[in-house]
Amino acid sequence: MRRRHGLSSEKRLRVLLVEDEILIALELESLLQDLGHDVVGIASSSKDALALGQEAKPDLAFVDIHLADGPTGVDVARQLTAQHQVTVLFMTANAKRIPEDFGGAWGVIAKPYTERGVREALAYVTAGQPREPQNERTVTFLPFGATHRERSPKVS
Repeated sequence: MRRRHGLSSEKRLRVLLVEDEILIALELESLLQDLGHDVVGIASSSKDALALGQEAKPDLAFVDIHLADGPTGVDVARQLTAQHQVTVLFMTANAKRIPEDFGGAWGVIAKPYTERGVREALAYVTAGQPREPQNERTVTFLPFGATHRERSPKVS
């Protein structure tokens, strides 16, 4: 069940992984399953991600910024959010690739990610943090999951 803002913390989340490095995807899949969530698919390209988004109806997607078919993760995030109301968390080793508007994502997990960082990200999205369309707050979970910082895009 979705809350007004965010995802319900009372159920197993249906998670889509959009990651072209299979070892990273499998490791994250294992971690999410250990945390009690269902991984409904792994996509390595934007085409596969959008198809799985439609078929599997995920609650949450972890989306790598740079996929096998190029830097298309931001486009995937925007489409998953707009077309299927999927909550998105970006994963990237290069935060400079994240657009100012965050492409509709709720946060960014720095790679290499840690279990603590993933746990904090899941806690953040399931807590139902408010999102205002004109002043969206997005959280970056830093390496090692020790702290996070908030970044607000410029509002014109």
